[in-house]
Amino acid sequence: MNKAPLLLDRHGWLKPGENIKKVPSPNFNERPKHETVSLLVIHNISLPPYQYGGPYIEQLFTNWLNPNEHPFFEQIKSLKVSAHFLIRRTGQIIQFVSTNKRAWHAGVSHFAGREQCNDFSIGIELEGCDFEAFTNEQYESLAQLSKTLKARYTLRAVQGHEHIAPVRKTDPGPFFDWARYRKESGWTRREMPGI
Repeated sequence: MNKAPLLLDRHGWLKPGENIKKVPSPNFNERPKHETVSLLVIHNISLPPYQYGGPYIEQLFTNWLNPNEHPFFEQIKSLKVSAHFLIRRTGQIIQFVSTNKRAWHAGVSHFAGREQCNDFSIGIELEGCDFEAFTNEQYESLAQLSKTLKARYTLRAVQGHEHIAPVRKTDPGPFFDWARYRKESGWTRREMPGI
């Protein structure tokens, strides 16, 4: 777990630390003018599917994924995606996009009557899948990161990708412990509509 408090600089980047890595992604753009960040979105990702620990997520988010290294990579070779953060199984936090910018994590999505959740959300990927529990270290880092983001932005809600893009997406999936996350992060039930 990151023992020291997480600090976001004025540009929206976490201050470097023992368990924090910065890997800038080109896959972002500006948020709409006068847009406020009000939603946190939780995802899961593994590359290749159900395999952990390799360099492939970082390569995907930075457009360096080699389609010849695994058959699945051929299917996703044209994707241009990113998230603000990835939390590895070890609890390490990797930041790809400034929280002030619009990462490309949600795709076609809607929340509280609004479309295009990327415009007003921050996306956090957990290294994992729909069929396996997440680690204690991930929950600890996620709680710490969530508190830091809530202190900076007017976050009014947290949702899973499955909630803002139902049918199309299933993550973070049935093994994500929403009750534990709510307790450890300080969210209220009202801030987790439909969960």
